[in-house]
Amino acid sequence: MMTSNTQKLKRAEPDSDLCFTGKPVSVEEARIKWPLRYKSKSRRTARVKKKPKKKKDDDENRQQASSHYEQAMIDGVLVNLGDDVYVMAEEGNPYHIAKIVELFQGIDGEPYFRSQWFYRPNETVIKRLAVYMQEKRVFLSNVEDDNHLNCVHSKVNIAKVPLKITSGIQKRDLPPCDYYYDMIYEMPQLTFSKAFDVPTDSEASSSTISSDHDSNRIENPHKNEKFLLDLYSGCGAMSTGLTMGAALSGIKLVTKWAVDINSFACESVKWNHPETEVRNEAAGDFLTLLKEWKKLSEMFGLIPGSVSQEPVTDVEDEEEGGDQNDEADGNEVFEVEKLVDICFGDPKYLNKPALHFKVRWQGYGEDEDTWEPIDGLGNCEDKLKEFVTKGFKSNLLPLPGSVDFVCGGPPCQGISGHNRYRNKEQPLEDVRNQQMLVYMDIIDFLKPKYVLMENVVDLLKFSDGFLGRYAVARLVAMNYQTRVGMMIAGSYGLPQVRNRVFIWGAQPTEKLPPYPLPTHKVLNKCPIPIEFKKVLSGHGLDLETLEEGLTLADAISDLPQVTNWEENDEMHYNEAGPKTDFQKFIRLKRSETLIPKDGGEDSDEPILYDHQPLVLSDDDFERLQYIPKKKGANFRDMPGLYLDEKKQVQFNPLVERIKLKSGKFVVPDYAMSYVNRKSKRPFGRTWWDDIVNTVVTRAEPHNQIIIHPLQDRVLTVRENARLQGFPDFYKLFGPVKEKYIQVGNAVAVPVGVALGYAFGMASQGLTDDQPVIKLPFKFPECMLANAEDEAVAEDHSD
Repeated sequence: MMTSNTQKLKRAEPDSDLCFTGKPVSVEEARIKWPLRYKSKSRRTARVKKKPKKKKDDDENRQQASSHYEQAMIDGVLVNLGDDVYVMAEEGNPYHIAKIVELFQGIDGEPYFRSQWFYRPNETVIKRLAVYMQEKRVFLSNVEDDNHLNCVHSKVNIAKVPLKITSGIQKRDLPPCDYYYDMIYEMPQLTFSKAFDVPTDSEASSSTISSDHDSNRIENPHKNEKFLLDLYSGCGAMSTGLTMGAALSGIKLVTKWAVDINSFACESVKWNHPETEVRNEAAGDFLTLLKEWKKLSEMFGLIPGSVSQEPVTDVEDEEEGGDQNDEADGNEVFEVEKLVDICFGDPKYLNKPALHFKVRWQGYGEDEDTWEPIDGLGNCEDKLKEFVTKGFKSNLLPLPGSVDFVCGGPPCQGISGHNRYRNKEQPLEDVRNQQMLVYMDIIDFLKPKYVLMENVVDLLKFSDGFLGRYAVARLVAMNYQTRVGMMIAGSYGLPQVRNRVFIWGAQPTEKLPPYPLPTHKVLNKCPIPIEFKKVLSGHGLDLETLEEGLTLADAISDLPQVTNWEENDEMHYNEAGPKTDFQKFIRLKRSETLIPKDGGEDSDEPILYDHQPLVLSDDDFERLQYIPKKKGANFRDMPGLYLDEKKQVQFNPLVERIKLKSGKFVVPDYAMSYVNRKSKRPFGRTWWDDIVNTVVTRAEPHNQIIIHPLQDRVLTVRENARLQGFPDFYKLFGPVKEKYIQVGNAVAVPVGVALGYAFGMASQGLTDDQPVIKLPFKFPECMLANAEDEAVAEDHSD
């Protein structure tokens, strides 16, 4: 990557024709335009050697000038202020590309120019993923420095091209040019933003669909609402937080659709968010369904398109297959009453994935509904049209242009550090990483106004950050403005570290959202590649200005005592009531919060859901009796162990190994060998003043610090849920193990709230071009229903 300290080389020709031409800029005008070039003589002695410097770091030591010019003559070619030029580079490397933003003579009598550098795609964070960029594309950077005028090789023709959303595979019509640019690349925030405003809203809307027959954008009829699609939704934590945060900014963001392959997670979303169309299917099948839905909408004239109205199946197929609705003996004919649902897949498990409809048969009830392939509905075109028309009007499925916001965290198990067989050379060839492709293909098809992708920090670490760079490359190839960031969950009001990567995308017509600044002191324990350190939200922020970080006691000390074998997934609170502000707000009833009121239930007496631990085996439960109830306790406190001079745990040869009732050893061998005998995690007990590292999906204590401070059990589902910021009324479905998975996979709710607020402010044009924004609230107080008005009022008062 080209950086601001790359040394530019002078040309070899000593007698080259090089000079300024025309009259110099008047002294008065020069001092107004470039005041840092004309400091008092007493400060000129601070001039440093001729070397490139970063735009924002060189104000005090900027090269001093005796005069400025608007033109220069280089080898007989007139070069004007604002022209684009090739700049000499190291031997064997391509010329650098720059825009001349100043022409001046230094106080040493030498001619200089100030360059604002263009970056080729491979010189940005995209690196080797530059193959996704259209040929001739470059990005104007925010990096500037001073160079001798003799570094200029020649002029270059760089065209300014309006930024319009396109398909990632679509070539753009360009004027004659050597290169073109439509975006600015900002270091070190790794931001791609539009270089200039899109001319008009009408032109922008006509460009939001990727192909010619998609020329008309489908507008949301509910103008006061913005529609959100939550992909890989899990139990709905990310969209829950986003909608709450958007409400705090004055925007009504509605999670219109949610998609996840986990059936239990989908049940959780349905119960907590009945306003959402929840689809339990693979994201790849969902994408195929969207394409088929678009064809049906075109076929019945609901949207413009190239698909003509034709029968659903042809006569030949019907003759070969016979009447699909006949009984096997041919004596009874079933009549279709209506179609009630649609999917793409293999709901009959016949190994024949196809477009299917759920059929309600005349004279039969809901329990007798069956899934039928579209090829079997050739004589039901009226019913099909009725279903598609009704679904179109109710936004049953999203269509290109009808989605305001898509969020989601595509699973990438192939980058996990626990996976010994990771494909470091070609990560996208690993089937476990290919949901990233699907996610971006859905974005490419739907063209939402905003995109937010979440993932683990390994996205930027594994294989030189290949998958993170891929995500940015795909978005930029579609001409989305993008910004990379990282957020620590505990920095927004939780007793948990949990560092995660987020990537914003915004259409050229929209403001690119910033990242919310932290509200609480929580130090990052996760190593981050140097290239990405400054995208951590709050990097360089004075921690003393923030609230103290929350602790485990702040979050869970009020919860009722339960045993290892707790069977009830619903119970009441202790009579003592909440002990901290966090507990006060996390215990609010649904009707008192910003979360949609029609979700779940709201009883007179609040109910505590899912306060159950994973039931440990008899052996593991017996082992817990040996873990002292003190800070830092773990398996090392079991009898018969000691630490050697290398801080490695060893068996004491003078002490006989104690056995459990089952005959197995109290100290298991796997705990001893974990992390070269140096780990403190196996059978680790949490403590009240702890900030948990990361809530995980598995509750086994074999290699995790997950035991309750005072009770001989692991932290319950509800305790983990509180560490993730779920309100207590948020009910989860499935076996206890499945509930842990849903909570552990979730985006921490307060992080979603903070990002939702940033989205809401940007979507109203109320943010500037800064990469961060200060929050006018803190979690969980912001959950209150009246917090919406307070947050908006405070923000506008600023």
